[in-house]
Amino acid sequence: MRAAVFRQFKGPIAVEKVVDPSCPDDGVIVEVKACGVCRSDHHAWVGADADLELPHVMGHEMAGVIVEAGPQSGRWTGERVTAPFIFGCGHCNDCASGQPTICDDQYVLGFSGWGAFAQYVAVPNAPYNLVSLPDAVDYVQAAGMGCRVTTAYRGLTERGDLAAGEWLCVHGCGGIGLSAIMIARALGASVVAVDINPDALALAKAFGADVCLDARRYDPATLYEAVRDATGGGAHVSIDALGHTQTFHNALYCLRKGGRHVQIGFPVGVHASPTVPLLELVYGRQISILGSRGMAAKGFKDLFDMVDSGHLDLDALVSKRIALEDVGAAIQSMDGFSGAGVTVVDRF
Repeated sequence: MRAAVFRQFKGPIAVEKVVDPSCPDDGVIVEVKACGVCRSDHHAWVGADADLELPHVMGHEMAGVIVEAGPQSGRWTGERVTAPFIFGCGHCNDCASGQPTICDDQYVLGFSGWGAFAQYVAVPNAPYNLVSLPDAVDYVQAAGMGCRVTTAYRGLTERGDLAAGEWLCVHGCGGIGLSAIMIARALGASVVAVDINPDALALAKAFGADVCLDARRYDPATLYEAVRDATGGGAHVSIDALGHTQTFHNALYCLRKGGRHVQIGFPVGVHASPTVPLLELVYGRQISILGSRGMAAKGFKDLFDMVDSGHLDLDALVSKRIALEDVGAAIQSMDGFSGAGVTVVDRF
């Protein structure tokens, strides 16, 4: 099969002929029809994941069609599918309680092993990890939804408990941030969007943000004041959708008393261990700090229901479609923060 391979961190990403994956007895082989390009892929390419083995194939936001099914998979060839990027073992206490994203034996597509920037990919434990695509959702929409919409949805509903009438403050309006804005509006919440990229803020406004703030125009203190003024005392829920120390601190300080922060952005390097204003904010203002990473396969139904009801426009997220040969350029462009929207590979 053809796959986009890199053989050294920060090195060239080239399309090569590689061996097809083997089908697990309890899993399937999916012919990949679309795969999103995510900032987490960039983290893998630069070597932020110390466990990554080279050579490597990235890609974790896939959708496609089953071309081979194992005898214990409970699936059939020709079925249109997607999957969460975190595969749970399906047997441990965490998986049994519906929390595969904290499974000790989890397998992360495109990180634990080769991913979906390839013509074919294996999905283990298909009964637990695979998701059937409804007719109303095409392959590009499903890939564009990928980890960003699913992670944002779980972060806001299950972790942040965002309710109608509340204010959400989104720090970082990339794919996850824009997804969070759409979902928050569908839930009946109001939104403040914060970013340094005018194009991203323009998309945030188009997606329903009530207030858009260019962080370059504020020092931290005046940014917090602007958010608190706009929201009548601060956001009820904030998310850091970037994983940067400054956006993390901004998200905490923009909360009202008793607010909930959800950390969705993946922090790497020096940003993995930021200081936490424990006395002032956690103890004094009694805010909560919550983590959220991925979503279980069982959660996709609620998202598909939002699409079916017209409350979630997946097409609006996808700003660019590329060929497999263009993955390298797309990943390298993430060295900066100039892009807006979601890029999807749809030609393999």
